[in-house]
Amino acid sequence: MDLNDILKAVKEGKIDLEAAEHQVRSLGFVSYSNIAKLDSHRKSRTGVIEAILADCKEPEDVVEMARIMAGESKRALITRVTPPHLEALKKAFSPDRLEWNSRARTVVIHNGTPAPRTGGVVGVISAGTADIPAAEEARVIASEMGCETIAVYDVGVAGIHRLIPELQRLKLRNPGAIVVAAGREGTLPTIVSGLVDVPVVGLPVSTGYGAGGGGKAALLSMLQSCSTLAVVNIDAGFVAGAYAARIANMIAAAGSGKITEKAEQKEEPEL
Repeated sequence: MDLNDILKAVKEGKIDLEAAEHQVRSLGFVSYSNIAKLDSHRKSRTGVIEAILADCKEPEDVVEMARIMAGESKRALITRVTPPHLEALKKAFSPDRLEWNSRARTVVIHNGTPAPRTGGVVGVISAGTADIPAAEEARVIASEMGCETIAVYDVGVAGIHRLIPELQRLKLRNPGAIVVAAGREGTLPTIVSGLVDVPVVGLPVSTGYGAGGGGKAALLSMLQSCSTLAVVNIDAGFVAGAYAARIANMIAAAGSGKITEKAEQKEEPEL
């Protein structure tokens, strides 16, 4: 129940002021045991969904957190899922309520309700096949935030001729932002940013070895980019996907007039 639901219930006499005050004060998070406070209102507050990071959590705790989030928000997103986490989740939820992405290592638990579509469009590009897991995490996040996603994989600079036709097709879909995942020397985001007229988010990936391996060379290369580029941390697929989705969703909202309407509502009345 969100704030509008609570106010409507008071207006209709379904709950009294004391009950309404208690519900309003509890908005924003749901406590689980003594170890977590799940931010079920993050998406409505910031535009970015709450995700349950499975890494370093016990499988049974992840299951209960997913159950709470799915109950509160109709959909629960779990990232960095390991085999023990996946096994526990599959035992707890029916197959038609669980979406597993083996490349992204994400699970979405839902009640059958699809993620609401916003009209935002996000492109996701990977330099090499080894960069796909990070790219897929970004794609899943953008999709859960309501965006249509278009994936273009394995078009790195070692064979740059592969990129141009794919980029032309991507442009026809009018993406609001593009995530480019690249490991090794991390050149591809700079090239893409120099060829498109939409924001590009560089996602350095921990592929590569030797000096500068583990994503370090890719990160530094993107930070030194001579074309305009936003850069996230190494393997930070969630952050890249969420950032791109926020941009794309704002563009979609501006096109529908929603941003203008909100701005007008915030204007102070004339004295």
